Amino acid sequence: MSQDLSGRTVVVAGSTSAAGVSVVHALSQAGARVAAVDILEDRVQELAAAHNNVTGYVCNLADLQAVENLATSVRDDLGPVDGLIHLVGGWRGGTGITDQTDDDWDFLHTSVLTTLRNTSRAFYDDLAASPAGRLAVVSAQSASSPTAGGAAYAAVKSAAEAWTLAVADGFRHPQRGNGSPHSAALVFVVKALVDDRMRAAQPERKFPGFTDVSVLADAVQRIFHLEAEQINGQRLPLTAGHLVDVPA
Repeated sequence: MSQDLSGRTVVVAGSTSAAGVSVVHALSQAGARVAAVDILEDRVQELAAAHNNVTGYVCNLADLQAVENLATSVRDDLGPVDGLIHLVGGWRGGTGITDQTDDDWDFLHTSVLTTLRNTSRAFYDDLAASPAGRLAVVSAQSASSPTAGGAAYAAVKSAAEAWTLAVADGFRHPQRGNGSPHSAALVFVVKALVDDRMRAAQPERKFPGFTDVSVLADAVQRIFHLEAEQINGQRLPLTAGHLVDVPA
């Protein structure tokens, strides 16, 4: 169900992934001004061209100076930012602890954690000042129940969760004494995401426990209409296709 997000400006980092495209479409349909950010120029411009209220930005989110320049451009073009949806990531794994390579660790650390640190710092003041500031990231169940084969992935996801919860604490303290808190940072938790292309590629597979990207997109819309106190610093499961423990 589409929520009314007219007047809100939302940055979607990692916008050309299946999850990113779904989130961008949902936010656009809800009336938000969307800054679709990715490193893949052709795909991000194609995504922007498909929507009247989506502006495409090409940026290496692992480069802090580039992200700070991005933040300036978004503010100049679209105004102060109300939301940052971080969907940058990737999977690397091995067969056990000794098989966790330095290349995989460097890739995961950069794509998941560094991009989150850079974007959350660059847009922090906007989110803290917004009447409905929201930072949302997607994590995995494996962050709290890691396997040996996924050690690097789980460790980096855990670090990203910790960073997000620290942002939540940052939102919480300055807003005390100034009325109800209005900004929130939160973690969506999934087993894994699934989309129509994945189903078409493996029609025999059932993807048990996976969360459809459309469910994520719906949840992203909803967080802008939930009270900040309800969701700030929370890990919200999206397993089995439902946003658990948060009222609709």
